[in-house]
Amino acid sequence: MNITKKDIDSLNAVVTVEISKDDYSEKVNKILNDYRKNANIPGFRKGHVPMGMVKKQYGKAVLVEEVNKLLQDKLHAFLTEEKLDVLGNPLPKNETEINWDADDFSFEFDLGLAPEFEVDLKGLKPITHYKIVADDTMLDNQVKTIRKQYGKLISKDTVEKADEITGTFTSEEKEIEKSTTIDIENIKGKKQTNSLLGAKVGDTVTLKTKGMFADDHDLQKHLGVSHDDAHGLDIEVNFKIEEVNTREMAELNQELFDKLFGEGVVTSEKELKEKIKEDAEKQFEQQSDQKLLNDVVEALIEHTKFELPDAFLERWIQNSGEKPMSEDEAKAEYERSKKGLRYQLIEGKLRAEHNLQVTFDELKAYTKEMIKGQMAQFGQTDPSEEELDTISARIMSNEEEVKRLSEQLNTNKLLQFFKENAKLKRKEITYDTFIKEAYA
Repeated sequence: MNITKKDIDSLNAVVTVEISKDDYSEKVNKILNDYRKNANIPGFRKGHVPMGMVKKQYGKAVLVEEVNKLLQDKLHAFLTEEKLDVLGNPLPKNETEINWDADDFSFEFDLGLAPEFEVDLKGLKPITHYKIVADDTMLDNQVKTIRKQYGKLISKDTVEKADEITGTFTSEEKEIEKSTTIDIENIKGKKQTNSLLGAKVGDTVTLKTKGMFADDHDLQKHLGVSHDDAHGLDIEVNFKIEEVNTREMAELNQELFDKLFGEGVVTSEKELKEKIKEDAEKQFEQQSDQKLLNDVVEALIEHTKFELPDAFLERWIQNSGEKPMSEDEAKAEYERSKKGLRYQLIEGKLRAEHNLQVTFDELKAYTKEMIKGQMAQFGQTDPSEEELDTISARIMSNEEEVKRLSEQLNTNKLLQFFKENAKLKRKEITYDTFIKEAYA
């Protein structure tokens, strides 16, 4: 057997695998002899079927199967030994030309090769890393929400400011019939608000949907319409008032603080706001980190220039699925996936060059920390190592869980690497401003 590689250019090559009769004949003859020993053919005793008849009936199929097995094994071994960084899989080049009646065979495969390139993280322009803070307005609103949530609900007959109204929205035009509870303070349209103020239980009020809420998504929630219909919805709806309630705000006292955070953890309104701020900013940090990760990835894709074996990859996509694609379908699919492929190559190079792969010990430690965090939520703040080992072993025996946790840890390692090595400019910002600026 002989295997050779011919470079077409830096991104494309052809591998030729030459297989002679000596490479496969012993295995093929052994299989045919086994068939002969076990074949049940009318007119012949078992084990006495003429070899010529066995070869005529099974010879070609056995030959093709064994040669293909040998071919795949040797081709895989060659690519591994030569340390070829191949994109996709080798594509047969001359399979329709193979003469299976011959003794010797020559198979050709097209290869798409990964490009050579450098990743210059330091060369990127400074990327904004947001620190999202909970401002006084947010803290005041959160305190107000808590006081309302834990306050006393008082039934009323007539709608006034700050009341909650339970009723049913209807519209024949849009086939709406949705029961809901709305806070009158969340109604933004002045005309809609005035229509509701002074209305009584049992009244039906006609409201326009346009401008009813600050966010059109609230129409989806309260009217039961689809996401697409909610945007820019401009119709009249009827709202039958079934219940009116006002909330007597809960007092900010030790009983409420203990109910929220446990006995003695918070002892004043000032400490309550500090705790809300701390918890909120921990959650904001996750959003900030995700934004940073997305921005660094986009910058790397834009900044890192290299070519790909486009024609080869289009052909590979065309033929690699369960159902072959047309050339146009494969070209369109390649254009959709090209950006992702470029980043896979960039990320792979970063992980290899900076040792960012996840080890088993790191995954185990990460799993145990996750378990400790979950147990702490239920009051178990000091689990034993034996408990952690038992639970982590059970989790890590689940293939899907291992995959999920590995992806999380991989992302965390990459994010930490970016934080330490990319040029970042810090920006402190409120949550509302962050949403407007970061996702405009």
